[in-house]
Amino acid sequence: MSGYRRMSFDSVIVGGGGAGMRAALQLSQSGYKTAVISKVFPTRSHTVSAQGGITCAIASADPGDDWRWHMYDTVKGSDYIGDQDAIEYMCSEGPQTVFELEHMGLPFSRTENGRIYQRPFGGQSKDFGKGGQAARTCAAADRTGHALLHTLYQSNVKNNTVFFNEWYATDLVKNQDGAVVGVMAICIEDGETVFIQSKATVFATGGAGRIYASTTNALINTGDGVGMAMRAGYPMQDMEMWQFHPTGIYGAGTLVTEGCRGEGGYLINKDGERFMERYAPNAKDLAGRDVVARSMVLEILDGRGCGEGGDHVKLKLDHLGEEVLNAKLPGILELSRTFAHVDPVKEPIPVVPTCHYMMGGIPTNVHGQALTLNEDGDDEIIPGLFAVGEVACVSVHGANRLGGNSLLDLVVFGRAAGKYIEEMLSQGIEQRQVAQTDIENSSLRLVRLNESSSGESIPALRAELQQVMQNHFGVFRSGDFMKEGVQKLEVLRERLGNLHLADKSSTFNTARIEALELQNLFEVAEATAISAEGRTESRGAHARDDYRERDDENWLCHSMYFPQD
Repeated sequence: MSGYRRMSFDSVIVGGGGAGMRAALQLSQSGYKTAVISKVFPTRSHTVSAQGGITCAIASADPGDDWRWHMYDTVKGSDYIGDQDAIEYMCSEGPQTVFELEHMGLPFSRTENGRIYQRPFGGQSKDFGKGGQAARTCAAADRTGHALLHTLYQSNVKNNTVFFNEWYATDLVKNQDGAVVGVMAICIEDGETVFIQSKATVFATGGAGRIYASTTNALINTGDGVGMAMRAGYPMQDMEMWQFHPTGIYGAGTLVTEGCRGEGGYLINKDGERFMERYAPNAKDLAGRDVVARSMVLEILDGRGCGEGGDHVKLKLDHLGEEVLNAKLPGILELSRTFAHVDPVKEPIPVVPTCHYMMGGIPTNVHGQALTLNEDGDDEIIPGLFAVGEVACVSVHGANRLGGNSLLDLVVFGRAAGKYIEEMLSQGIEQRQVAQTDIENSSLRLVRLNESSSGESIPALRAELQQVMQNHFGVFRSGDFMKEGVQKLEVLRERLGNLHLADKSSTFNTARIEALELQNLFEVAEATAISAEGRTESRGAHARDDYRERDDENWLCHSMYFPQD
């Protein structure tokens, strides 16, 4: 193939969110030539929408807090399929990682004595579940993700990380031995195609909530890392596990942080009843997200929903008082007034469970090394490929993620991958040889789009995909309905091969990017659908009407999805 430029780095990170920038910082500050590819300006990455905080046992709110209690809660919250070695690493390394962020200048909220402010979140306990509710989530008001991104970006700029902003990675490139040697990417500004070669390629591309019609995820969350890895033939883990956040703003999907309930807010039905007292008498509104989301749906199905359609419930905050809301939840006041058209100081916020987080993804170890399975069914490291953050499945979240653990996951494993690559590069490894096959295949994908003269509408096909996923693979699932959903996806997959790109221009051609994103969304959706149909039990976020019980005898394990030819 001709017509592409080549660049070379010690490491390339695909994705400029919290995980990607933490990995990049670890390498740049050690003097390694590091590049970050981001399809948006890094501080606009989806980490910015993380509101509530970073859960970590720094013993600020409670001097007796212990990371082992945090580990216990996380294992229990994962419904027991979270990998305990990875959870131990995350919880034990968390305090040092958070203090490093504090030293970088992250502006945490403070208590009266100057310590980092911690708020209670769902699923947190003291003394291995015997000591009551814990307050373990370190917060910067309700804009913690925003503060984290700006802190990491400034630190990366200071340490000379190279940023390719508004660039889009399209495909992995391997050599003849199957080792990953870099990525193909498009400069969105002028349409130039570039091969970026690296000794270590790190995927930090975030989630893929845009496979659903209603999601808290930004438009950029299209599963690009999952799509690229699957086209390269690599498996995915636990793709049936999708968290539906209990409190998305009704009609908009915009996230309302769990911190609202941590500060004392609670859910009510049309009768004004605090219904979580019936479903979870002890934890109430701070039960696990999977429990709260299902309880809300059951209230609605039982006819106790709010509004003319009876299709949502409400989150009550007005009893907290305007002073508390302005001090601790200022962003929620703004979001509610903008998207729900209500003032939480005076009236409750209409909310409904909304797709929020992908617990599955590229299987990795605690160093961020991507894994596949060998012929004997044992883990095998994919040379040159790493994954961190939501795109990875390490797996610390298992079947259900606890609130505040996502930001901890980003910074702990972004840091861990950076440290491992740093050690690897210190041994003086050279760039691997490149095979042309993947470069040529990536080019052909673009050529096919550019040469299309008619065919399927990109927005229309995307909307159909999202509706199938919303209707057939939502909060509650059943075998027959999921089977029907898989069949619908097969039909849509046939139509995907006939996409029509009307705009053939090079400069800021967002339609081309949307077409490439749609191909990634299909990869994620199929993996989700087939994995969900295959897991014949209910566990964590995967709730089936036809298999209502958890089946530890057969399913106390991860699922693996291998891409189809």
